[in-house]
Amino acid sequence: MTGARRHRRRVVMFPFPFRSHIAPMLQLAELLRGRGLAVTVVRTTFNAPDAARHPELTFVPIHERLPDAATDPGTDLVEQMLVLNAACEAPFREALRRVVRVGGWSEVACAVVDGQWYWYAALTAAAEVGVAALALRTDNAAALHCMLSYSRLRYSGYLPIKGNRDEVLPPVEPLRGRDLIRVDGGDAERVREFIARVDNAMRTAAMGVVINTFRAIEKPVLRNIRRHLPRIPAFAIGPMHRLLGAPEEHGLHAPDSGCVAWLHAHSPRSVLYVSLGSVARIDREVFDEMALGLAGSGVPFLWIIRPGFVTGIVSDALPLPEPLTAVVDNGMGKVTSWRLAHPAIGGFWTHCGWNSTLESICEGVPMLAQPCFGDQTVNARYVTHQWGVGLELGEVFDRDRVAEAVRKLMVGEEGAAMRDKARGLKAKASKSVEDDGASNAAIDRLVRYMVSF
Repeated sequence: MTGARRHRRRVVMFPFPFRSHIAPMLQLAELLRGRGLAVTVVRTTFNAPDAARHPELTFVPIHERLPDAATDPGTDLVEQMLVLNAACEAPFREALRRVVRVGGWSEVACAVVDGQWYWYAALTAAAEVGVAALALRTDNAAALHCMLSYSRLRYSGYLPIKGNRDEVLPPVEPLRGRDLIRVDGGDAERVREFIARVDNAMRTAAMGVVINTFRAIEKPVLRNIRRHLPRIPAFAIGPMHRLLGAPEEHGLHAPDSGCVAWLHAHSPRSVLYVSLGSVARIDREVFDEMALGLAGSGVPFLWIIRPGFVTGIVSDALPLPEPLTAVVDNGMGKVTSWRLAHPAIGGFWTHCGWNSTLESICEGVPMLAQPCFGDQTVNARYVTHQWGVGLELGEVFDRDRVAEAVRKLMVGEEGAAMRDKARGLKAKASKSVEDDGASNAAIDRLVRYMVSF
């Protein structure tokens, strides 16, 4: 295929409309555009990305109809994903047909859809239109392997969990029963139904799977995925934000210039960075224990608190417990809505969403793991027990446990050993994105595969 022909090929992309899913899809879009492909992004009205930040991409809106409850921040997460899948089926199919009609069959090479579009809404809809579709997994290979193993776990009697939740499950080692994908407060059967549909779509409709990970940290799991999906190729192309040579962008708020000056005043690796992501919500009681534990730890911290983070409080101005206010006032802590990387950051208290976990790995920063739902429990287990770069806070904790864990991570010998391991993972991530690195080679293979359709 000539270079001129390759430049005319187009990839149609369909991100799932959660912030943590939109960012990786747009990173992949920019990587493909940088390799000569034209890119059209089909976007929902709900949580639409800012097209002005990506002027080289073509955005095509769809106008899905969602019940009001589906857009409420307090809606059950699994129910919200099921509703989104059903509501976007017909609009996506029609949008894809329009793109094909305008550009012609020879221009559209394939579609890339988020792996959470499991139903007719994407993978099968693309096949009906006659366009090959690949799935982008915005989680890691371990989480995908966990999903693909659910039927085996049920068949082998490991599910539903009946006994010790701390027992390691051989088909998905090192995961325990408590580490399997879950949504607290959600209906367990609905969660299993959702996972079964993702599994079925991957096996029957996807023509390939793209994963934002790198081979050096997940080689055995990638091998297992290829055994589960023998008919389609898997491409490990991460960390994508490092391949782009730019910081990862999935924050929701404008930069706080005061953070930079505050961080500059602290020694390297002395500050604990605290953020539980863009979706998780916690009760006020948990928030207070986090706050009081931080106040009592004696460790400087930067805490990212977004609007709506605490259940029942929608105001941007979240009242802080008095001891934490005193710590902030004397300069030992800072509360903001901005996220960033800085040499002063020496630890990351995280929900273990994959974007945040991957960012921490790339910065060589050890983690304090507090998973909330979904794949975060899988990631936390790998962070703490497979890669050895984090401590698990536990499902139930109080201010004393928080203070102890923070000190252990930031100033203890155990934390220092984890920091050394984290630097080793950072070096592997950097090597993977070099010109001759495994992830760059995987991107090149992916582009060749895409234009082969």
